[in-house]
Amino acid sequence: MPDSQPQPARSPDGDAAAAAPGDGALLLCGARLADGRVVDVRLSGGRIEAVGTAGSLAPGPRVDLTGYVLLPAPAEPHAHCDTALTADLGGPLAFGAEDVQRRTTEAALLQLGHGATAVRSHVRIGDVQGLRSLEAVLQARRALSGLTELSAVAVPRLLTGTAGADGLAMLRDAVKMGATVVGGCPDLDPDPTGYAEAVLAIAAEHGCAVDLHTDGDDPVRLARLAAMAGGLRPGVAFGPCAGLARLPQDQALRAGHQLAAAGVTVVCLPQGACGVLGGGRGAWCAPVRLLRAAGVRVAAGSGALRDAANPVGRGDPLEAAYLLASHGELGPGQAYEAVSGRARAAMGLPEVRVEAGFPAELLAVRGGGIAGVLSLGYSRLVVHRGRVVARTSAVREYGDVQADAPSPAALDLPRQSPRGGDPER
Repeated sequence: MPDSQPQPARSPDGDAAAAAPGDGALLLCGARLADGRVVDVRLSGGRIEAVGTAGSLAPGPRVDLTGYVLLPAPAEPHAHCDTALTADLGGPLAFGAEDVQRRTTEAALLQLGHGATAVRSHVRIGDVQGLRSLEAVLQARRALSGLTELSAVAVPRLLTGTAGADGLAMLRDAVKMGATVVGGCPDLDPDPTGYAEAVLAIAAEHGCAVDLHTDGDDPVRLARLAAMAGGLRPGVAFGPCAGLARLPQDQALRAGHQLAAAGVTVVCLPQGACGVLGGGRGAWCAPVRLLRAAGVRVAAGSGALRDAANPVGRGDPLEAAYLLASHGELGPGQAYEAVSGRARAAMGLPEVRVEAGFPAELLAVRGGGIAGVLSLGYSRLVVHRGRVVARTSAVREYGDVQADAPSPAALDLPRQSPRGGDPER
């Protein structure tokens, strides 16, 4: 099976059988937490039942996590599953129900394999495909139930004037069909204010969250959007807001204070742009450090996953966190929080801590700490609702590159990372 496919519960390295997934208790043994403690964690009924020192909890079905760091699972707050994995296709995209459902399912499983147990996918509605893409994404959501949480954002193109009347009616229908978030891009409508007003009105009427695309390069427009969104706090997200990085610092900081006052979460895209706004606009990401200094809640998403906007997009939350840390926007712990706790909060999901009573949404990554996880976190085990649902095992091997080269054994080189001590040598 591909690594991104759900796997039976077992040792993360696949070398010993363990309990099959189920609703019963499961013990995660010998895991290292972010604070350095080595613990056992018992899961039951989809939640963390107990956390104790290694060897202190009653035996039972178990998974050995020696050499792994155990963390709250990431979430993906900004995906485009309906267009994912299409970069290599020639000609126009196929938007038939089966095509969209297949792409969505494959993209969600790929992201699950990376560790994201919840995905928010922005889905275009209107134009020639009408509501077909949304219907296919919702069908994928039903098929993936129990493996991952997939939610849909309805994204109409126009909402104002005569041309926007159909989009407005379709947005209402999308909410009735099962879209739990309403969004779109005010920047692309002839009347950005009217567009935002329409989205916010429907959200208030149906109790939906709001997730709007905006580049953020127009301070006046952004301030107006923030002021309008303040009435729905805290269920409003803006992204990717990369245009803020092109503004003078005083203007960007002022915009940050306005977003913070409105309770808006900014979802940045460190791995590249998404197709709604287009790419190549001169800024890699929103100014995360500046926004946090202004008091803005900042989460990080993946954006495009190997589609026309980013043909090499990975959909990997750990890469998004790595980029934030490597560019100096956040420390490693803060960067991981941006793709886990902050991302979950932006999606309206319950908080996760590796403590008793919290949801069992967890990611175990081979590594010696948060920095090591972001740097070389290849081997991963994913827990959703207390069940092991995905596993990726990375094996590193070395061999002779020329006839007279010393053998790996003579050089004492590892075949793969050791189970304990310093993982990822």
